Amino acid sequence: MNLAQLHYTSAPPGPDGSGFRFTAVSPGVPAALLREAEQLIGYEPPRDAPPRPGPQELAGFPQALSLNVLADGSRLLARSVYTGADYSGRWGNFHAHAVHLPQPAGSGPTVGELPITAWGSPQWAAATPESGAPALAAVPAPGRLDRAALAAFVAARGPWLAAFFADVRRLGEDPDAPQVVLVEADSEAVARWIMLACSVLPHQRGQWLTFTTYTRRPQLARQQIIGVVPEDGLGLAGQEHRYRVYDATRAAAPAAAGEPDVWADTAARIWQAQRQDLVAEVRRLAAGPYDAGPLAALALASDITLPSPGRTAAADWAAGHRDALDGVRLHALALALGRPAGDRDPMEVAATGRLLAALDGWAPPTVCEPLVALTLTEAVRTGAPPAALPTAGALGAAVRGRLAAELEPGLRAALGDPATEPAHSAGLLRVASVLGVDVSDLLPGTARQLALALLTDPERAYGADVRAALSELPGLRALVLDRLDSLAAGDPAAGRRIFERTGLPLTAADARPHLRMCAEAAAVAEPAPDRVGTLNALLTRSGVSLYAEPLVLRTAMRLVWDGDPPGAGEAGLVLMATGAKVHREAGTWELLVRAAVRAPAGDTEAAELAPELLGQFQEEVPARLRPSLLLLELARNLRSGSAGGGWVRQVLDLRSLDPEPGPRESAYAALCTRLLAGDRPDSELRALIESNDAELLAAYRAAARTPAVRDRLRLDPGYAADCFTAWSSQPQAGPAWQEARTDLLDGVLRPAVRSLAATELAEVEQALARLGGRWADEFRSWQRPSTFGRLRERFAGRRSGGTGAGGNGG
Repeated sequence: MNLAQLHYTSAPPGPDGSGFRFTAVSPGVPAALLREAEQLIGYEPPRDAPPRPGPQELAGFPQALSLNVLADGSRLLARSVYTGADYSGRWGNFHAHAVHLPQPAGSGPTVGELPITAWGSPQWAAATPESGAPALAAVPAPGRLDRAALAAFVAARGPWLAAFFADVRRLGEDPDAPQVVLVEADSEAVARWIMLACSVLPHQRGQWLTFTTYTRRPQLARQQIIGVVPEDGLGLAGQEHRYRVYDATRAAAPAAAGEPDVWADTAARIWQAQRQDLVAEVRRLAAGPYDAGPLAALALASDITLPSPGRTAAADWAAGHRDALDGVRLHALALALGRPAGDRDPMEVAATGRLLAALDGWAPPTVCEPLVALTLTEAVRTGAPPAALPTAGALGAAVRGRLAAELEPGLRAALGDPATEPAHSAGLLRVASVLGVDVSDLLPGTARQLALALLTDPERAYGADVRAALSELPGLRALVLDRLDSLAAGDPAAGRRIFERTGLPLTAADARPHLRMCAEAAAVAEPAPDRVGTLNALLTRSGVSLYAEPLVLRTAMRLVWDGDPPGAGEAGLVLMATGAKVHREAGTWELLVRAAVRAPAGDTEAAELAPELLGQFQEEVPARLRPSLLLLELARNLRSGSAGGGWVRQVLDLRSLDPEPGPRESAYAALCTRLLAGDRPDSELRALIESNDAELLAAYRAAARTPAVRDRLRLDPGYAADCFTAWSSQPQAGPAWQEARTDLLDGVLRPAVRSLAATELAEVEQALARLGGRWADEFRSWQRPSTFGRLRERFAGRRSGGTGAGGNGG
């Protein structure tokens, strides 16, 4: 099937009109395709182009070879060239020759040449053919490939290649990847860039990579790769989210975007070594189009130098595909990996160890030997052994003996050095085990360091090397767990983090109670509402009796309450379940005391707990906490009616000893509730008034404003009468009481009295009359607004005498 062709240029005036139009079109091309193509194949000469160029100057104009994907999923490959100035307009004349490639995107593997190979093709026309365009069955035939010129181009653009290939990869993977802008004075150089891009892409992706080798307006171009001349590339830099600009006129290469791309770096080095055949060969080995491992393995086997990330990728891939390379290449790869290198990093050492583990017992000894020597030597030299180490059976006796003699001094020095990372020490113990070097005298110190590291930073410490050491070396595991158990008893939260952030296993044989509880606590996804039940479950999990080993109670309580005191009710349940003796021995009595003294005001469970704590921990409770417990006990007794006498004095005395806020407020509330009750002793109310204590009087005023008091004032005439007499008494008392009683009369009693009906007011007056004196008259005067100011002054102490704090309530 022949491909449809289009020719577009500026035609002279004639029957079909003048100006830019299609001058030749293959039959059957729909009008919609022509309209879309017309927007893609235009040409604007460079800014500094001569106005009327001659033939030689025309040959130096950029050529615009472009590939675009059309709306229907087909492709349009076009070449546009400048043909000189004429009547056609301010941009002069150009000729575009386009070929329609109708295969829809995603229809399967594409065969045939890559579109970019049409650069320089003799089948492109520079003018409209007079007798019809020659038939084309495929992409125009490739132009002449100058391999020497391409090699020189690659050598000149070497610093840019790795970043360029990484950006080309992004174009193939991410529809929103930034466009790649190539700034070159010669559009043929842009075409070479695109050839390099297509060479590293899978063939099908290379066929659909959209590009243009030249445009005057890169901001309007929609191709993935855009070529511009230097003056049109200005202003594009710094927009990394839209463009990746490669300006060959600059001395410095652009910085790579994102993480280093090992695949792109390896592909660049392969091209620089002129072994681009490896890029094609790797496709039979790679699972994905951008797998760095197989490409790096072929490069190393072909004696192409790679940095450490490339060597790491090659070793990792070969470890999983040991039969993908023939014996010659596998041996060459092992030799390349084993050569001395100044940039070898721990990741490469670990990858080489994994490759050795994969080849152990499978590949000939000649292949394994350089890897064995490298792995063990690097482990001792760097102090950072990889997780994958060869087994003792992987070494012949001669090699093992030689390496042991060479490496033993370094092993012992590193294990004995306090500066050696604990995780590295664990790996060095494994190296010693492989080589048969006796370092048992250094084992306890390593175990101690490793346990501390696991407790301090478990995620960092519990790496692959530590996991392997604890699995392979039973003696080390036992010592580490013993030390961890002791450390977890002192810091249970840190012990729990070990199991939350690592996969450290505990077997049935690991009878270490504190660690067992930490592991159990870490296994709980959300805190249980019944924390006392959780405590009991942890104690059961410990496997020991808390009476035989009381410290497990401390560990369990810290795990459940994370070092904070439990709630007062919880503390009471724990104390009742375990008894005081075990708390005294475990030192957890303080958590119980803190549970009571730090409880919020009004916590009745804290008040019930306080007498128990005072009775059972008389010697342990420090003087600074005793006033708080005594205040809680007093609050409890005030509520139950067993407080005895001298309440106000007790509260004030204990408050002077700086108790906690919760117990102080609880005692205030309980005391004021009793002082506002119907059976309160007059002596206690008098003591309150005479104390002239602003803080306590403020609590009394707050208690008088509670709904219970307000309701009783409205419903109980006798109570209202008693409160009037109490709050009107003691005019000679201090200013704090004067302020308090004025507030109580005006702010509490007056609103309640105003809400009473006439009959209810009469009942209040009758109650006042029964109290004797002039209370009924003063109550009536107090109610009258006209006399309010006079009585207010009178009640404020401007009369010569006053009445006592009498009555039955208040």
